[in-house]
Amino acid sequence: MMKLYFKPGACSLSPHIVLREAGLSFDLVKVDLATKTLADGSDFRAVNPKGQVPTLALDDGTILTEGAVIVQYIADLVPGSGLLPAVGSLERYRVQEWLNHIGSELHKGMVPLFPMLREVTTDDYRAFVWKTLSGKLAVVDQQLADRAHLTGDAFTVADAYLFVVLSWIPRIGLDLSPWPNLQAFAARVAARPAVQAAQAVEAQG
Repeated sequence: MMKLYFKPGACSLSPHIVLREAGLSFDLVKVDLATKTLADGSDFRAVNPKGQVPTLALDDGTILTEGAVIVQYIADLVPGSGLLPAVGSLERYRVQEWLNHIGSELHKGMVPLFPMLREVTTDDYRAFVWKTLSGKLAVVDQQLADRAHLTGDAFTVADAYLFVVLSWIPRIGLDLSPWPNLQAFAARVAARPAVQAAQAVEAQG
């Protein structure tokens, strides 16, 4: 059975959601990222030398890393799930386009605002980061003006990733009120049974 190495509420929530959306069987293994250890005290870096989540151990023990790659792998295991369009289609590249944008512009763009970095960043720098990020969020908000999800009516792996990144905004002391389409999107995705199940499990720590 596949194993997903995760930290509650981190970006590993995205493949956790996708695994549940795809209806696949898997085990969860919690990681302490501060110490790079597992619950049994073993070194997580023996599993993934990068020391990062998400990490997916396949049935044969092969290790797959990087969230945007992992969610595509999971979706391709169940092609009828609709989580990722067919290979070679323009629609598939659109989903990949959004995965890249979320990862490089939104996810990484938000990192300097995380509470754990507050002692090493200035107020002026955080204000600059938020202003830059706000402009990027406005673009995504506009994308969602006339559709339920990033690429249309269908929920895809890109929507799972976007939802997780948006869920961090309250944790950094800000909110989505300037972007009503993002607010509506987050509420729609939060209502999905797979999302509720994943969050409930992770909330247990």
